[in-house]
Amino acid sequence: MDKQQPPPNTQGTLTSPATTATGTNTTPGTSATSAPLDVLILAAGLGTRMHSRTAKVLHQLGGRPLIAHVCHTAAALVKEGRPVHIVVGHQAEEVKAAVREELGEGGAIFITQTEQRGTGDAVMVARGALADANSTLLVLSGDVPLMHHETLGALVHQHRTHRGRGAACSVLTVKLDDPTGYGRIVRDADGRFERIVEQKDATPEERQIKEINAGIYCFETRVLFGALARVQPANAQGEYYLTDVPAILRADGEDVSVFTHTDAREVSGINTRVELAEFERLLRLRTLRRLMLDSGVTIIDPAHTYVSTEAQIGHDTIIYPGVHIEGRTQIGDGCEIRSGTRISNSRVGSGVRIKDHSVIVDSDIADNCSVGPFAHLRMNAQLEEESAVGNFVEMKKSRLGRKSKAMHLTYLGDADIGARTNIGAGTVTCNYDGVNKNPTVIEQDVKIGSDTMLVAPVTVGARSVTGAGSVVTRDVPPDTLVAGVPATVKKDLRPAAPPAGHAPERTEEETTKAVTGDE
Repeated sequence: MDKQQPPPNTQGTLTSPATTATGTNTTPGTSATSAPLDVLILAAGLGTRMHSRTAKVLHQLGGRPLIAHVCHTAAALVKEGRPVHIVVGHQAEEVKAAVREELGEGGAIFITQTEQRGTGDAVMVARGALADANSTLLVLSGDVPLMHHETLGALVHQHRTHRGRGAACSVLTVKLDDPTGYGRIVRDADGRFERIVEQKDATPEERQIKEINAGIYCFETRVLFGALARVQPANAQGEYYLTDVPAILRADGEDVSVFTHTDAREVSGINTRVELAEFERLLRLRTLRRLMLDSGVTIIDPAHTYVSTEAQIGHDTIIYPGVHIEGRTQIGDGCEIRSGTRISNSRVGSGVRIKDHSVIVDSDIADNCSVGPFAHLRMNAQLEEESAVGNFVEMKKSRLGRKSKAMHLTYLGDADIGARTNIGAGTVTCNYDGVNKNPTVIEQDVKIGSDTMLVAPVTVGARSVTGAGSVVTRDVPPDTLVAGVPATVKKDLRPAAPPAGHAPERTEEETTKAVTGDE
């Protein structure tokens, strides 16, 4: 990269976002207002200051790669069906996969920069895809994750309406109290854009300038690539700088506008792991603040709570310290999430109580359930309404029916459990035979005794009971008591039939109807 980004811990000096400076051309050119919008994201670099074998744009912020955040913002700007253009280089296939995860298979066009020779070269490799587009091109960096699409939309609007006909180039800038290290925006005596000068090339007077280049641009493609062809690598790095293009266009008599933004953090890039950690903190606090103010969520200790930007949490839910809520998790109203809990890409209904140190991944919990403490739900575990799992219970790829319970020291894998069933402490579904994972079916109103081993594939019929310590290797018929190793039938639990000639006793409901005459 041929520039540094504004530091994430610096607020820009308050200036009007509509502040502009223009070039000298007074002859109306082609209006930019009717041109379609394209977005080009530069994502080819490795990011040497990260000291990592992983390309910088693949480092994660808020549980998602940096490039995913930028793609999400870009997608909000382009018309549906118009792809985003991505320049890739280092770990190109991994970057492509991250982009497709965010935008879908047809959401992006990838352009490869085989040799990283600066931002000017990165844009130039997209010439074949964009030179004939006759579009407005918004150029973004893949390491600037906190941009709002509203800010970029305002930049594009100013670019297209500048002086009533649109500019050839627009540069987004911010003002810093300490601009050391950043390219300065040099204006002429009338306040119009003149050029961008890098710190090492600046005169003592130019180094006093507070306004810096944020590295976000709008160009008209009809003039961009011709100007790029004239950029020379006249620097120690031998790189082609995109920052040279605005001055070239101005010298050609084209209009160049400046959009001065007020929040340096929003348009800052990430260059080091220290900055990545700072951005993580900013993103986390922004997310928690939104949940507290807009969604009515109680977060007892925001400094020690992590919630993904994609998570949704309902009113009156209470989040205790040390909770991690990741991915696209959805949590309903009136829940209580206790300390040490991790929930990832799961759905939690309303009125659910999740006790301390539970782990819930890719699972579904219905309303008014109880989980934990120290429970583990994974691989599409499902709890139906008012069911409960307790201390040291693990569920994998299993369903626990309505009002059923497994409260202690139990493993339920590949199991389907009916309603109102009780699973005793120490129960294990022995689902793996050394080759295949086999299912266990436990029907409704069953009582599984403590330390029962259910050797799958096996079915326990409705209303049956297993004795403590049983090893069940064969299907258990409904209404049956089994016990032993291996378990055998000990008793038929069906109600005895009434003696011959005697009518069965009426139920309480039937008696009431007979007395009231409502039969």
